[in-house]
Amino acid sequence: MVEAPSRTTKCRLMIKQIVQIASLTLIALLAGTVFGIWRGYNPATLSAMAFIEQQQNAIRGLNVLLPVMGALAMGFTLLAAYIQRTDRYVFYTLLLAVLCMVISMLVTRFGNQPLNAVVMTWRPDAPPATWQELRDKWWHFHLIRTGTTIAALVIMVYSIVQKAAIDEG
Repeated sequence: MVEAPSRTTKCRLMIKQIVQIASLTLIALLAGTVFGIWRGYNPATLSAMAFIEQQQNAIRGLNVLLPVMGALAMGFTLLAAYIQRTDRYVFYTLLLAVLCMVISMLVTRFGNQPLNAVVMTWRPDAPPATWQELRDKWWHFHLIRTGTTIAALVIMVYSIVQKAAIDEG
């Protein structure tokens, strides 16, 4: 006869699942956002006015929201790693996902956001002569953080799928 899991075991499992769901949801939202920007908002063909208006609008909407979501995603993923620290494979896989998120955060903070601050001072009808250079730098940083954010998502999903496969078999 198989003994039913204790109440404590059920509670720990529920907490682990809630943390994983929160982490995965936040990482997925971040990855979807940066992917959507990459795929739908490449500024290479925009006029100066269109670029400035589009960029300023995106900055107003995302410049605070995405870093907060990123910090929460890192926090939940670190918590998931801590909860599963006895499973070394899952633990290190989740830490690798956090490392990817840290890289995304650092690129955003020290690459994209300083450029965002500059763009917010521009007038769409009077762009500076060097606007294309700044646009291209911003895009370069965006491509890096897109790659590292998607990598974090893939690693997180892999850790969950791999753990489930091990548990089943």
